[in-house]
Amino acid sequence: MKQFSQLYAQLDASTSTLQKIALLQGYFSLAHAEDAAWACYLLAGGRIRQVVPTKVLRATVTTLSGCEPWLFEECYQAVGDLAETIAYLLPPPKSSSDRFLSQWIEESILPLRGQPELNIQDQLCQFWNQLSANERFTLNKLLTGGFRVGVSRSLVTRALAQAFDIDAVVVAQRFVGYTDAKQLPTADRFKHLVARPNFNDANEIDSPDAIIQEGRALPFFLAHPIKGHPQATLGDIDDWQAEWKWDGIRGQLVINAEHSALWSRGEELISENFPELIELAQHWSAHAPQGTILDGEILIWDFERNRPQGFQVLQQRTTRKKISAALLKTSPAVLVVYDCLAADFKDFRTAALTERRAFLEQHIGQINHPRLRLSAIVSAPDWSALEQQRAQARSLGVEGLMLKRKSSAYGVGRSKTEAGGQWWKWKLDPYSIDAVLIYAQAGHGRRASLYTDYTFAVWSGEVLVPFAKAYSGLTDEEIRQVDAIIKKTTIDKFGPVRSVTPSLVFELGFEGIQASARHKSGIAVRFPRILRWRTDKPINQANTLDDLKALAQLN
Repeated sequence: MKQFSQLYAQLDASTSTLQKIALLQGYFSLAHAEDAAWACYLLAGGRIRQVVPTKVLRATVTTLSGCEPWLFEECYQAVGDLAETIAYLLPPPKSSSDRFLSQWIEESILPLRGQPELNIQDQLCQFWNQLSANERFTLNKLLTGGFRVGVSRSLVTRALAQAFDIDAVVVAQRFVGYTDAKQLPTADRFKHLVARPNFNDANEIDSPDAIIQEGRALPFFLAHPIKGHPQATLGDIDDWQAEWKWDGIRGQLVINAEHSALWSRGEELISENFPELIELAQHWSAHAPQGTILDGEILIWDFERNRPQGFQVLQQRTTRKKISAALLKTSPAVLVVYDCLAADFKDFRTAALTERRAFLEQHIGQINHPRLRLSAIVSAPDWSALEQQRAQARSLGVEGLMLKRKSSAYGVGRSKTEAGGQWWKWKLDPYSIDAVLIYAQAGHGRRASLYTDYTFAVWSGEVLVPFAKAYSGLTDEEIRQVDAIIKKTTIDKFGPVRSVTPSLVFELGFEGIQASARHKSGIAVRFPRILRWRTDKPINQANTLDDLKALAQLN
């Protein structure tokens, strides 16, 4: 735990990509395989669900520290992070511990789940009494399920590749599924992650044959957002294939008679959430080549209107533990396919996009299954004509266009050095609305002393109705200015939330909007963020609830 806590603190304090890679490389070069396995899992985005209820943590720390509950709340609001607040308030430890990270997680943290509160409190006291402040902070993050650090999976991949002298593409492939919560990390899994590949071995675990046989996916190839008009960047339109950019869940359907599986782009196994797509895989196995991996978009389809339903409907399928027959009927899933990564147990990724597309056209046309759809090519003689078609995207329930070079291979991730610039996403501009700031809450971590989380409202008659929360989009200087105004104009307090005199107008952007009975405004927006501070506009010129409803009807 000591080494991992030190790494966590160093990574959190660093803003240099090269320094972070060096820190990760140094840690993995020396760590035991059991610890390295868990470190990879946590740093690459794996999650341990909250083990101890927040109320139990609060009760335990206030008892152990002698801190009154009201004072704990004040401290929490000042610090802005629960795990850090607890680490500050605890009395000094009475001993120390040399136990490994893996031992702490597997023997101490995970077994706490579901235990009686008194047992949990006793064990928490024992844990904290063995750990330094940094170690306590790390432990608390794991207990609360709030472990996060500014490291991406690609950085972990690069660090492992350098530490063990392996091709980063091989490591990326092996990482697929590593952070899926259904299979916790082990020393053997880590050793496989960093083992030197032997491509002369017919049974090599990294071969497409072995990957498909086990129902594993391949790394996803990602697109770059295009800036400006594509004509200035991409050249001749004849070199490019345009498709609609679907607003669903990116997924890979691994088709094998014995081990078909559905993986999300987040590399979670979601076969149980979409059983009809696993049935589709079995249908494919009977009528087309096995050993196939299809890359596409999972959507809930409105068969009467022949278009996808909203993303919120799709979310119901991913959040339900059990998919009922009624939900399967009212929210039918389809896979809109736009690429093929493997066929007949052979890697197809190095073939040109046009060749992979021809394979899809042949077999999807033969199968003619209602759950399987081929992503349509959007044809246009020039970029201006294509831009006119892009303008119709929202009426079709899509976000814009994907632009793919016809000769492109299927790469790994969003690397600019490998097949970079081969795939682009040309999204529509977001919906936008001018709204009034009415509530604010302090941020977390480094922003705990600043009000950075805002609630916005629009007019309904003479009343401001809240409809969205946002916290991103302002510069550091703008945040400081807004913070000063919030502190001067606060008129009421509700715990950590401050109600302010309406005086500030902001332009908000969001990707989707629809009617919602769960929200006071009757409207739900997707991915709201601040586009700009409208210092030029008084609050009485902000938009209305009717304006929002009109946008929802257009969506």
